[in-house]
Amino acid sequence: MSAEETVAELAIASANDLGESIVWNSETDELAWVDIHRGKLERRSADMSRSTADLPARIGAIGLRASGGFVAAFAAGFILLDANGRLDSDLIEIEPDLPTTRLNDGKVDRQGRFICGGMDEAQNQLALSAVYRLDPDGTPHRIIDRVACANSIAFSPDGALMYFSDMPSARILVYEYDVDEGIPHDPKVFADGTEHPGLPDGSTVDADGCLWNARWGAGTVVRYTPDGSVDAVVRVPATNPTCVAFGDADLSTLYITSARFGRTDQQLAREPLAGGIFAVTRSARGVREPHFAD
Repeated sequence: MSAEETVAELAIASANDLGESIVWNSETDELAWVDIHRGKLERRSADMSRSTADLPARIGAIGLRASGGFVAAFAAGFILLDANGRLDSDLIEIEPDLPTTRLNDGKVDRQGRFICGGMDEAQNQLALSAVYRLDPDGTPHRIIDRVACANSIAFSPDGALMYFSDMPSARILVYEYDVDEGIPHDPKVFADGTEHPGLPDGSTVDADGCLWNARWGAGTVVRYTPDGSVDAVVRVPATNPTCVAFGDADLSTLYITSARFGRTDQQLAREPLAGGIFAVTRSARGVREPHFAD
């Protein structure tokens, strides 16, 4: 059976350089995301008003905090932000001895811990970085080694499975996830990259346990069923979609960030909406975003 296809439309003309890490806060009806290279935290409220916080450094990923605001992965380490994007803690440095790496992709697990992986930004991109777990007491733990570019971190609705991709491999792995200890183990290949064009970027999971993955380079978001087959494709009017999140009151709108980064002027002339936030309404429903238990 062929995959169902739909087309996403522009929801927010954000023109991000590298939009990423989009999350929906069901308590405040607010959409939040980051522009990595410009070091910005962006938000859109229920009344459609927008705000932008200029941060002191590049930011890779965010998660919601139980006390309000965000847990954040700056390029150099973890930090807490208040609801307006102001610094609310000291920086917890990660990989200070590796000048070419930075934190990149992250999600809060179902138990309230922040899981985030790094990447090597050097031209030859070696597997120098890792995936870390930040506990609510501020202690970081290294949980996956030898990572070139961490992406696609997401958790099954019951929290017992963790999805992860080292992006250059083109594969998405699924781990058994120890919910008590916060440790992934026994990885298996969930998708080997041959089932759909592009590379795996950011992901989210719906209430049916299906994984929605943004496909960098392919202008699509695909829905993987729990057995790893593709049953839905969303076309995006930008070559490089980057991350996805379900939002709105019934969690039926799929929001998609995208990037202008790396595109030539000629390419951007053909895709002028690149860097925007796109949206499509789905019959699938999302799962409420967990909060970092600080």
